[in-house]
Amino acid sequence: MEESADQLYQQGRHLATRGSYLEAKRALMSAAEAADADRDTELSARIAGTTAYVLARLGDVDAGERTCLEALDRPGLSAGAVAQLQGQLGMLATERGRIDEAIGWFGKSIHGLSDEPVRQANTRVNRSIALMQTGKLDAAIEDLEAAEEVYRSAGLEQEANLAVHNRGYALMLAGDLVAALRTMQSVREPLDNESALWAAINELDRAEVLRDAGLTTEAERSLVAVAASLGRHHAPSERAAAEYQLARSLLNHDPEAAATVAGNAARRFRRVGSPGGAARAEAVRLRARLSTRNHDRSGDPLAPAGRLPAKATVDGVAGRLADLGFSADAEVLVIADALARVRRGSGTAAPAFRVAKNTRLESALLVQELRAADAMRRHRDGEARRHAQRGLDLLDASFSDGASLDLHGSVMMRGLGLLTAGIGAALRSGRPDTVFDWSERARLGSERVMPVRPSPDPGLAADLAELRVLRMNSPDGGWLADPRARALQDRAREHQWSGTGAAGVQRRVSLAEVQAGIEPGEALANFVFDGERLAVLVIDSDDAEMTELDWAACRRVMRGLRADLDVHAAVSTGPMAEIVRASLTDRLAALSAALLEPWLARAGASRVALTIPGVLAGVPWAMLPAFRGVAISVAGSASGWLRRREQPYRHPASAGFAVGPRVPRGDEEVLLAADSWREPAVLTGDAAEVRAVTALAGEVDVLHVAAHGRHALDNPMFSGFELADGTLFGYDIDLIPVVPDTVILSACEVGRSSVRWGEEAVGMTRIWLHAGARAVIAAPVVVADDDACELLGAVHEGLAAGVAPSEALAAASVRTGIVAPFQVHGAGF
Repeated sequence: MEESADQLYQQGRHLATRGSYLEAKRALMSAAEAADADRDTELSARIAGTTAYVLARLGDVDAGERTCLEALDRPGLSAGAVAQLQGQLGMLATERGRIDEAIGWFGKSIHGLSDEPVRQANTRVNRSIALMQTGKLDAAIEDLEAAEEVYRSAGLEQEANLAVHNRGYALMLAGDLVAALRTMQSVREPLDNESALWAAINELDRAEVLRDAGLTTEAERSLVAVAASLGRHHAPSERAAAEYQLARSLLNHDPEAAATVAGNAARRFRRVGSPGGAARAEAVRLRARLSTRNHDRSGDPLAPAGRLPAKATVDGVAGRLADLGFSADAEVLVIADALARVRRGSGTAAPAFRVAKNTRLESALLVQELRAADAMRRHRDGEARRHAQRGLDLLDASFSDGASLDLHGSVMMRGLGLLTAGIGAALRSGRPDTVFDWSERARLGSERVMPVRPSPDPGLAADLAELRVLRMNSPDGGWLADPRARALQDRAREHQWSGTGAAGVQRRVSLAEVQAGIEPGEALANFVFDGERLAVLVIDSDDAEMTELDWAACRRVMRGLRADLDVHAAVSTGPMAEIVRASLTDRLAALSAALLEPWLARAGASRVALTIPGVLAGVPWAMLPAFRGVAISVAGSASGWLRRREQPYRHPASAGFAVGPRVPRGDEEVLLAADSWREPAVLTGDAAEVRAVTALAGEVDVLHVAAHGRHALDNPMFSGFELADGTLFGYDIDLIPVVPDTVILSACEVGRSSVRWGEEAVGMTRIWLHAGARAVIAAPVVVADDDACELLGAVHEGLAAGVAPSEALAAASVRTGIVAPFQVHGAGF
């Protein structure tokens, strides 16, 4: 039986909702022919409105607008049909970037649809998107909540879920990343199951949340995949949006790539008839060309910047943005242009920008960065530091009270330019108290909020157990590409973001307070890096002295360090062993000369705490010749180190051990170490499961795990070590009510860290410390099994005798003659 016009229309609407735009277009064309044959003007108008939406999604906004306007010219339309077409014109105006015009059309449509609540809800959802683009987030959320209520009442669960998802997006724009992820996650599964296109769009929005949280590596990998998927689904407008968001992420650390991707997005937006999208993408391209960063987030030098774009070009794009209703984007572009010209030494005075209460955070931070740069150009370093501090105060005020380790990356990412400016101005001052204060501002960013242990969550435990199975079934490392794995990963992340409460904000200590807390024979070596200069501030109980170091020499030596360490661990015998050993010995001696010899002898300390920037995160400090026999401890910040030392180190009474699979000397290592303890608990073979090890961790003072480990560069919280039933992840540590004082990780790679934003290095060591451990012994690189077995066995002799971890490790190295990259993190003495 031949389908009616209305049946064809409903079929087309359903296909459009699923994102099957080509099939929807064909169904709607058939519906339009049938409605015209029936002379059903009312239905024809509704078909025209939906067709306009589909045409816009396929990239032909002009044709969609013509379709709506022609339908509006038809006589005899009801008020409801007119209102629906007005709503579609609002949607098309949004596509073009004419936001004020769009909001006007939507208002007329909502008024005209007062008797049709479902269609009115559809228009409210569309208006919310326009409102988000103007920054009117409360109004957008109000529209979405009203729409969801109507949809639920009408039994339209899918539409209601879309409204919830969009509300999560609005929360992200408002800066509440915890609520955003939780809200999106609550409806992700039913939306993903509806269609592959909606799954891609959901992933696009999720990637934006991750980017804003500072997890740019994972976000960018996702955005690349999403853009390709949207291309396969013939969704050019959404694909351009994915490329635009990718460019915005790259802008934070790779401006050259950001310029290329933003240029591609701008061309794609123009092809689909979206001048607003094109202007926004062009603004990102110009901001990339205006970038004056000399180093990326980990300290590696960036390619030299080319000529700045002409000011007339910048002003032209800013003008177009303002005309299209994107005033915030225009403002950011103009400020970025001024900042670049000041940093490039332009002779013109920096323009004055006002920071008001309603100024968006991104603009306000850039204004303070501009003011700091202008002050530095005029050699007014004190003024520069004041402006940088005002920006950081604004950032602190915007940060939520959550204590999740993941979320600290957001603060560090946004404040990187201000921190760099403040540290640079502090170094130029040459004043130890000023340098210390600014280094602590940077270091304490990732330790600012002291966490409360979350309550046990059986749901999280079940999700992590399923993830372990997925990872074991994908040994090639592609396990997180599985949609189920991504969903479980997000659930674990959302639990930690929302479930890790704050016990309070850690106070930043002063130089005088640190000196008062340093005992005789101790020193704190505070390494400071501003992107170009490396210095060390050496503090003892009586003095604080700053020494400039040769960063270029350090960089040269470090360039092949990791490769030498890996080869040295793998090649211990045979003709190549001596050559490898000699090469590594020479490299470590050169690094020791560059980093330690200019100051260590003067310090005369036998116990040294180190606070280091991210560029030095991979240095095996315990292997440097000048530190031979010295008890060292790598601390996240001086404030955190001092706080951990408020309680004196206590003699541990109990120790637990676990051995993962396929560790050649694992059993021997833990039995040798356990021999130093009374009644040690030892888990080996099938008994060494994740649940058993986490239970053991809550019962002992010292936990020692000998296992193969893997550092997850993209997401350090999924770093871990392999146990009998799979990987113990960073998230599993949240399931341990009380963690041990001392944790020893004899596992390849888990001592590594991901340097995310200059000062911040995150890995398994930081995760254990964040959970409450006092000290963690781990290696940042691969360690030979023989060295680990013998050295750590000797360390336990000291620990069992009540010797603090750093001193026990140093003494064990001297006693055994083994020089290995194990080092103590936290407060090791």
